[in-house]
Amino acid sequence: MSEHQDPTSNATVELHSGIMAFEAKHFSRAMQLLTPLAESGEAEAQYRIAVIYQGGLGMTKNDTQAFKWMRIAAEQGHALAQHGLGFMYMQGECAAQNSELAIHWFSKSADQGLAGSLTTLGMMYEQGIGVPRDPDKAREYYQKAGF
Repeated sequence: MSEHQDPTSNATVELHSGIMAFEAKHFSRAMQLLTPLAESGEAEAQYRIAVIYQGGLGMTKNDTQAFKWMRIAAEQGHALAQHGLGFMYMQGECAAQNSELAIHWFSKSADQGLAGSLTTLGMMYEQGIGVPRDPDKAREYYQKAGF
């Protein structure tokens, strides 16, 4: 939710309701509430919709829609979406495998302090996945992640 959003606005109430439906695993209701918000540019709604499509939660899995919404949310600076997009590229899930793009998106998320991205980058450098092995850089990422 944007800092400048009125907590009583209809969009804010719809977003909260959509997140609650998502958390309660009422995915069809979540989609109903979140889709208009995602289409109007709400990154949290876009991220949640991507997760629903990616996992086939309450519907048929749709890699194309999962990638589309994850990318849109990631491009808006949503840290979890950036991590999710990095994972898609690293694993070749919903998108063609691309280590360079995986590192790009994990780095953006890591810059926002997301421990999962810091840890993943550490693992990539430790094991040489898509990058030259670099134990020092791996250790640096692990330390930033709190290990």
